[in-house]
This record gives sequence, C-alpha cells and structure tokens, in this order.
Amino acid sequence: MDTWSSGKMLNNMLSRLHPVSQRIGIVALGVALGVGLFSGCRQPAAGSKPANFQIATFAADVTVPIGHPLLGGLRPPAKEIKDPLSARGFVLLGAAKPLVVVAVEWCELRNDSYDRWREVLAQTAGTEKNRVLVTATHVHDAPVTDLAAERLLEAAGVDARVCDLEFHEEAVQRVAAALRAALRHPRRVTHFGVGEAKVEKVASNRRYLRPDGRMSFARSSMKSDADAKHAPEGTIDPMLKTLSFWDGDQPLVALHVYAVHPMSFYGTGSVSDDFVGLARRRRQADDPGIFQIYASGCSGNITAGKYNDGTPTNRPVLAGRIYDGMVAAWHNTRRLPLTRVDFRCVPLELQPRNDTGFTVPELWQTLTNESKPSEKCLAALGLSWRQRVASGEKLDLPVIDFGVAKLALLPAESFVEFQLFAQQLCPDSFVLTMGYGECAPGYIATDVAFAEKDDNLDGWCWTTPGGEQRLRDALRAALRPNAPQQ
Repeated sequence: MDTWSSGKMLNNMLSRLHPVSQRIGIVALGVALGVGLFSGCRQPAAGSKPANFQIATFAADVTVPIGHPLLGGLRPPAKEIKDPLSARGFVLLGAAKPLVVVAVEWCELRNDSYDRWREVLAQTAGTEKNRVLVTATHVHDAPVTDLAAERLLEAAGVDARVCDLEFHEEAVQRVAAALRAALRHPRRVTHFGVGEAKVEKVASNRRYLRPDGRMSFARSSMKSDADAKHAPEGTIDPMLKTLSFWDGDQPLVALHVYAVHPMSFYGTGSVSDDFVGLARRRRQADDPGIFQIYASGCSGNITAGKYNDGTPTNRPVLAGRIYDGMVAAWHNTRRLPLTRVDFRCVPLELQPRNDTGFTVPELWQTLTNESKPSEKCLAALGLSWRQRVASGEKLDLPVIDFGVAKLALLPAESFVEFQLFAQQLCPDSFVLTMGYGECAPGYIATDVAFAEKDDNLDGWCWTTPGGEQRLRDALRAALRPNAPQQ
C-alpha cells in the first residue's frame, strides 16, 4: 500500500474518534504507520532532498468602486463595501516555466476578461498564459467581468452594464504589480503538504426529493423551503482539501479548496467576500507567516441552502464551519519532499446552446429591445460566448502534477460530479480540484441533470447537453496522460 492510500485509511479510522482522541490518534498512528502526518509538530520529512524550487506569494486589493455592477448587472450595483475583495496567489518557480495560481474574490471572469488576466500575469511572470491558473471564488456580492459583453452593451447604447472596463484594467494591473514585486523575493520550497477534513453542515446539493416523491432543484443558497432543509444533503464532496508548500519545517503557503456556492445572503449592494472570505481571513490571523488562499471547488449544483436561513447572523456560523475544516485539514497535513512538478493543459470544446431564446438573432433582439437591464446583460454574456466559440477558441483544462498530488482547474460552474470523477481517476493521489476558471459556459451540468430538467439550467447555462463526456475525456487526458483513453 502506498503512503497516500495508507494516509486515507488512517484518516477514515480517525474520523470515527472523539475530536480529542483524533488529535492523539493522529500523532500515535501517524508514527506507527510512517505516513508523516503533521499535527502541530514541524519535523522535517525523512529522506528530504535539496530542492530547486522557489515560491513567491502576492496579494492585491480588487474591491469594486461604489456604483459598480454586481453579479454582471443582475443585482443592484455596489452601494457599500462590507468587506474588501482581494486577489491572492503564488508563483512557483523551477518547473520549466513559472506556474501562477491566483484566486480572485469576484463572482466570475469570462471570455476576454479571463484572457486579459492570464495574458498580463503571464507576461509579468515570464511564462505562458495557459500556465496561469486564475479562478474566481464565485461570491455573488462581487463583479462578473466580460469585456466583450460590456462593449456590446455600450455599442448598443442600452441602459445596462456588466462591468466597468477601466476598473477592470486597473485591477489587473494592480495584481500584476503585486506579482512583479513578489518575484523579487521568492522563497525556497523543499516540500509540499496535503491534508483534508470533513466540513460539517455547509454543503448541500440543489437536487432533492420532496416528501411526495417529486424531484426538485429549488434548494438555493438562501431561500430554500422546509422540504429542502429537511431532505438529505444529496451528492456533495464533504472534504475540504489543503495543499501547502514548505521550506524545510517552515510552512509558507496554504491553498484551501471546498465545493460550495459561497453565499450566505446577497443581492443588497453590500460588497463582500462572504463566509469563505471571512474564514480565510480568520485563518490568516492565526499565523500571519503562512500565506492563506481560498478557492471554490466544482460547485455548480452545490449550495449552503440546507443549512442557511439567509440571515446576516448565519454568515459567521457558516464561516466558522469552513474555518474548522481549514484547521482540521492543517492538522491532518502530511509533508512530502517536492522533487517534481509537471504541467499539462488539455483543450476542451463545448458547444453553445441554440435552443429557443439562445439563438444569435434572439439574443440580439433581447439586447436591443425593451427588455429588462438584467435580461440585456444575460444576452450580452451569451453573445460574447457565441463569438468566442465561433472564433475557434477552446477552453483550457490545466493540471499541475506533483506526483502523489495534483491540482486541477475546471472551467465555469462545473457540477460537483466532475470533481468526484477527477478523484476517482486517481484514487492513489491527492486530487485538489478548483472550479470557476474560464466562466463563459455558465453551468456545466451532467447529462442526467439535463434529462431531469434541472430548471437552474434554463438561464445561466450557455452550453448544450452532451458536454459531460467531453469534460470527462479532458479530465482523463489531463490527470492520467499515460493511461488508455476510453
């Protein structure tokens, strides 16, 4: 049995213990099995080798100004700043060309907005744009950016806005400046760490069965009814995963990923990084010397609706549960020598919708007629995606491979089933899957969700059924490049 399989077996054993017994058991059983678990003690891993890798961390404020559209113009614009928004990332040096990972506390980056982030940061780091992994945390009291969509609205002279072009460029350049400064002071990296822990009472699937047996997809982030709250959680990934980087026994960076729509309450114009941002900031305060990053997993069909009543007082409750998961994953961390870093990027092609309401003529009509501003914004987002597909642009599915650990970035609002599938492809590896890369497709659903008529796919979904197999094939190619493709 390899060390990661042993570690997973150990974690399963420990999960059945009382919390106090868990911490005792982590140390005792970790020594007995030789899996090198980290539990508060910072001992160098046996057999560590000198590394040729370095890491630099960077952060920049990307808070929108008052009056900026939120959620791509679908909600009231920013009227107050409840919490600042930031972009937080790292650049890993020594793996051929630099690799950049950055989580932006915005809702989404789409089409040429996503490209602009990657191009500027790639130029700054001296690398290629597909080696820049940009993900949005998907908080809703924050912007959706799509430069082409905004230009379409401006050209049409309509009373709707997706984002502010000038502010967007200012934010990108601010992050690039932070990256440039960070590159002047990289730290040596000798080890990476992997840890995971179950998060209690946060995630739930949108899909549930009502008491009379009827299927429903109405479990939203904050307005679920009694049936949705009492029904089981459904298909979720309950584990928060943490990937960390170390210089000897000194931890430098911790990247946490969990699959849930990160909204407690939203839509009032109060800009916020919501409960996941609150948890990340609390974790950062624990040890300022460890740079903390949070990214959302594949959670297109996962919300906090079962455990959220939509009140402001529940935000710190949910934040506390995410924070507890971060702390537990850290205590469960195993540290391994960093001896290899490989990179693969697989192209993914998804087909645009062409059913009623989504044809190009219909989208143009919605954008230019007397429809609501929010409907115009949706039409502009759809047209921007159609233009991109027509130009031959494909989506990227990048993977950073550390051997027994793999970091993948999936596009848009991929359903949690794809995250679970990625883990199944590599059962002997620690697979950490971020969602919300290039967000132009909207929901990327399973074929079953289309067949069951998930009504969440009626609007914020710009792809046709049948994308499931394409994404599964891309995951196989990216995560298991030497395995026979099915």
